[in-house]
Parts: sequence; C-alpha cells; structure tokens
Amino acid sequence: MAKKIKITETALRDAHQSLIATRMSMEDMLPILEKLDKIGYYSLECWGGATFDSCLRFLNEDPWQRLRTIREKCPNTKLQMLFRGQNMLGYRHYSDDVVEYFVQRSIANGIDIIRIFDALNDIKNLRTAIKAAKKEGGHAQVAISYTTGPVFTDEYYVEYAKRIADAGADSICIKDMAALLTPARTESLVKAIKSEVDLPLQLHTHYTSGLASMCLLKGIEAGADMIDTAISPLALGTSHAPTESMVAALMGTEYDTGLNLEQFTEIRDYFMTLREKYISSGLLDPKMLATDANALIYQVPGGMLSNLLSQLKQAGKADQLDEVLREVPKVREDSGYPPLVTPTSQIVGTQAVFNVIMGERYKMCTNEFKDMVAGKYGETPMPIDKGFQKKIIGDMEPVTCRPADLLEPELDKLKAEMPAEYLQQEEDVLSLAMFPKVAMDFFKKRRNSQAGINSDSYDPENKVHPV
Repeated sequence: MAKKIKITETALRDAHQSLIATRMSMEDMLPILEKLDKIGYYSLECWGGATFDSCLRFLNEDPWQRLRTIREKCPNTKLQMLFRGQNMLGYRHYSDDVVEYFVQRSIANGIDIIRIFDALNDIKNLRTAIKAAKKEGGHAQVAISYTTGPVFTDEYYVEYAKRIADAGADSICIKDMAALLTPARTESLVKAIKSEVDLPLQLHTHYTSGLASMCLLKGIEAGADMIDTAISPLALGTSHAPTESMVAALMGTEYDTGLNLEQFTEIRDYFMTLREKYISSGLLDPKMLATDANALIYQVPGGMLSNLLSQLKQAGKADQLDEVLREVPKVREDSGYPPLVTPTSQIVGTQAVFNVIMGERYKMCTNEFKDMVAGKYGETPMPIDKGFQKKIIGDMEPVTCRPADLLEPELDKLKAEMPAEYLQQEEDVLSLAMFPKVAMDFFKKRRNSQAGINSDSYDPENKVHPV
C-alpha cells in the first residue's frame, strides 16, 4: 500500500543551529518564508532548541516576535519547535506552572507541533509538557534521545516508546542527535517500535558520520512516517540529509512525498546565497560540512567534541584529547549511561576532562555531575551503583522522585520580579525565566532602541555557541 512520506524542513532551526551556532537572523529568513510555505512540507521546524537563547543573546531579537512573524508569513504549514521537557529551553528544571504557561504561550503565538524530549529519557520529566500541549490543542510529539551502549537495545527503546504512548503523545520521534544510527540499526529499531506502538513515527538524524540518507531510506522502508531534512545548501556535515535529494530518492516509489522537485530551485538558490555569505563572514566553517565517521567511534556529538578540545586547550592539555575520548564512555557507565545531549553531554564531557587532567578519576567533580549522580536531573537509564553515588555526592540526599516535585510554583514570583518598565508583552516573563541576565540586557536594548537611544548592535562574528 502506497504511503506518502512527510517532510519536516529544519532550515529555520536545527540546520543553522548545527552549522552556524544558531546565528540565522530574522532578516535572513524573511525573504524566503512565503515560498517555504507553498512547498507542502509536513512542518517547518523553526523555534525552540537554541534559537530562543541565540535570539536574545546574540541577534538582539525577540524570539516571540520571530515566532509571530514566521506564523504570519507561513499560514499554510505547521510550525514545530524543540522543547526540553521540564528544562523547557533553559538549563534547569522549572516548576509545572511555568512549563504549562510556556507551552500555552508557544501555541498561542503560532506553534502547532511541540517536539518534547528529556536528556535521560525519563518519562516523568515529560508528562507535564505533554499534558499542557494537548490541553492547548497542540500536537505533542515525544522524542527518544537515541544513543548506543550495552543497555540501549531495541527492547529498551520499545519499552520507552510504550511509556511515551501511555503518557498521551500524539507521535514519536527517534532523535539521533549524535549521528550514531547505522542503516541496519535504523531498520531494526523502526520495525521494533512500529510493531509494538501504534503512533506515527518520525526519524531525525544528522549527517556527521555520512550515513543519514541511507538511515532515512531504511527507516522509511521499515515503516517510518515522517523524516527531518534540510534544504541542500544547509545540509550535510553536522546538519541533515538534503531535502531535495530525499524527495528525489522517493519519487515514483510507494513512498513518494508528493512534493514537486522544481519548486525547490528558487529556495535552494536563496539559501545558497546565504551559505556563501555565512562562509565569507566566517560564521560557517567549511569543516562543519565534512563527514567524520569518527563520530561512530567516539560516540559523542560534534558540538561536544569541539567543546572538549576547547576545555583541554584552556588547560594546556590539548594533547590529551584521545585520553579524554576514552574516558567519556567510562564516565557514562559510572553515571548510569546518560544519552549525550544537552545538558548531559556537557556534564559528562567536563567530568571526563577533569578526570584526565587531574590525573585521578573523580578527584574533583563538578556540581552538575554531582547533581546528575544524585538524581536531580531525573532517573538515569541504568541504576547508579550506590557505592559510587555515595563517593560522588557524600552526604547529599539522593533524589528518587521527579525532580520538579521538589519545586514550589514559581510563575507568580517570576511575574513579580519582572521590572514593569521593561514589560511589553506577557511572554517577556518567560524570556526572563529562561535567561535572567541575557533577557534583561535584551529588554534594556529594546527600550533604548524604541526611545531612539543608540544601543550596541549584535555582533554576528561572535561565534560562541549558546548551548
């Protein structure tokens, strides 16, 4: 039976997050939005992830206004965002009332599909966001953080997929953020999940290891319903499989997307001009477009690899990178096999660096590592050895409940902390909640510019990645 495959275009979020540290501005997006809306995509992934942080911190843009503008210019296509469960778009757990309010305002401002994930695959950290999305009439897609290791069998993922379905999700996404999927594994995993869980299944993988297109094709043949791709000038490397190539690969088959290949020409031309601009400005390092099959050996996301090297250089120990890469899986094993995605990738990576440069394992531990071992981020995929836990956290009380259960409602407090002179829309409170200092700096600049006072404009050359 013919099955039309649906395409999510990532050019407006994950493609530029992966290639140019989320620096695509609204000015760069505006000229092409109406044409993207006419393609017939299943959805445009355009918000969430690091875009919120990057808008405020680097681009001097209001992320909420960005969303409203995209919604206005793309009335015919579903808009999609990435949402880190109880972390939302920040780097800590927030109380349920803040999560519910953020979801409500996201949908009110134009989001249709919220892709919700948890770094530890702890379903308890997702339930509030799933319920909130459904209450507001949004589509709650829950993403499985895909990783490898002895515990991460097809059976592990099927059990998690069942919990996702029971929690009320509308669809499931296999989120392979580190490009660890192989074609054979994709086929077996998709078949396993589709045979046990009756929900639409989306495939998200990166091109880092050079396998993404093959993985997507095998996944489609095994029963996947939707795939993530990026328009070709922003594809490959640490980004995704090219949209046009996948559309062409499926043409005339039972999986034909129904999209017209010729329609992409103008869009490709526009993004090719942008790509050339980003390369010449230094925002896009051509190395990011290269294939690195070492991702399959190190099993760490590309962004984490560059972060580890940066930390070692600062310590004058760049020659110890291989040692650190060998230490990462050991730290993962000790700490319950967390998948390596924000924020666990930073936590595990930094601890591995400390273990190597201190010359003694766990002689010094970061507070974040202690918190993760203590259960403050949620339940790890595998139990942590009690002796090891005691060694790391000492007299700290382990958290065995859902971490957010320990938080008091905080929305009213956040509203009270919002300076009245900067409040221009109710969503400003949520911007302040996510990134207090960065948001305040943005609010001051916004008020100054509206008053005609010269304000520091953003520096697109600032290439520090927000996540």
